[in-house]
Amino acid sequence: MTDTDGHRKWLDQAVDLAMENVAMGGRPFGAVLVREGQLLATGVNRMLAIHDPSSHAEMEALRKAGADMGTTDMSGAVLYASGQPCPMCLAAAYMTGVSAIYYVYDNADAEPFGFSSQATYDALGVDMDRPAVPMSKVDLPGLPPAALYKNA
Repeated sequence: MTDTDGHRKWLDQAVDLAMENVAMGGRPFGAVLVREGQLLATGVNRMLAIHDPSSHAEMEALRKAGADMGTTDMSGAVLYASGQPCPMCLAAAYMTGVSAIYYVYDNADAEPFGFSSQATYDALGVDMDRPAVPMSKVDLPGLPPAALYKNA
């Protein structure tokens, strides 16, 4: 399995979680936290369900991994997300030592559906040319943004 195939496997899982969350009435975001090829935790955006603005998919995956492992140290872990993480999620990944973030849909993809966090990045002055944790968009062929965001 090549690195790209490995990333796609986990990104497929993140998107599947997001789609399942939409089917349950949630927001279209899923995340998977992995270290050395082993799944540490998953999360979905539960912001509306539990009335908690910090309940983003990435935050939920980090919370679950921390609780399960008894630590906030996620050094060497990779975070896979259906959408480009917002500044809060990027900060949490940085603070826990996540080494890289891969995502499927960026803010430009999410904007037409009202799910972009670009305005927050801009308001906070986050330099996307030098994010705190390296972030990379990975395309999943045959899966346009509308497939996830349109019915959310």
